[in-house]
Amino acid sequence: MRRSSIVVLLAVVVCAPAGWTGAAVLAQPAAHHRSSAVAPPSDGPNPFRSRVRGGYSPGSATRAPSGPTPLVGEAEVTASGRPASGGADGGVAGSATRPSQLLDLRNWYLTLPTGSSGKPDTVRQPDLDGYSSRFFQVDPRGDGVVFTANAGGVTTKNSTYPRSELREMNGDEMASWSNRTGTHTLSVRQAVTELPKAKPELVTAQIHDAESDVMEVRLEDKRLIAQYGGDAEGGKKEFVLAPNYALGTPYDLRLVATDGRIDVFYNGKPAGSIAESGSGWYFKTGSYLQSNTEKGDAPDAVGKVVLYQVDVTHT
Repeated sequence: MRRSSIVVLLAVVVCAPAGWTGAAVLAQPAAHHRSSAVAPPSDGPNPFRSRVRGGYSPGSATRAPSGPTPLVGEAEVTASGRPASGGADGGVAGSATRPSQLLDLRNWYLTLPTGSSGKPDTVRQPDLDGYSSRFFQVDPRGDGVVFTANAGGVTTKNSTYPRSELREMNGDEMASWSNRTGTHTLSVRQAVTELPKAKPELVTAQIHDAESDVMEVRLEDKRLIAQYGGDAEGGKKEFVLAPNYALGTPYDLRLVATDGRIDVFYNGKPAGSIAESGSGWYFKTGSYLQSNTEKGDAPDAVGKVVLYQVDVTHT
């Protein structure tokens, strides 16, 4: 064989496997590049989203909350310091236009500072679900319900002070229970945002019986207190929840009536216990003003309480 033929043959033999090897390398993705394919969703929980109930907080008074269960992101934490939540009709805080979209009102009725002398207007279910007025409305942030009572407002026949206040119901009937049996709890998140000048006092929550209040949570100027005992003539006892309360500050309040006593919790901590027992009791919450024009306040002077959350349980 000629020398030139041998050289050509060797070139063909060497180049053939080299070409195959190069093709094999090109067919594989480069080690330092990640695939552009979308990874499948994880079966684990998403740490950046949390579920809230479609009604209100867990533990409805006598009925479970209704409405959808929205997903709420971290950015939707409201000014009240809690995740946005819905009312009985599934509304979401921040977009609500009426109170029932924020609070489950099915076991409450509302007393207003309007009407005729001794006969204030009341709003009951089912009308309460669609009701809103300047005395009972969603706050500008859309995350709380503002209860407003004016010093010149109408009062009940047994009081000289006006109110915009919820009264506990049991369906269509007035709620009535005893702390001698069972455990009865009111939990609220609320803030007092305005007081009248002459007599800066109001009641934000109370336990009542058929005749009078059993205990009240009151703001007297800057002193937020739990008051009980005594009568209209005096003899009231009290313990302090906050000695220097700043208007507009949200707080968590829990009243637990059981075993012949009432335990009061403020911002998650025990604040005091009241040795009282009775029957025919029920909860109330809102703005129950403790002033009127006879105390020196103008008719349009107001007390305002914002209610962010309300929950009643009976076990």
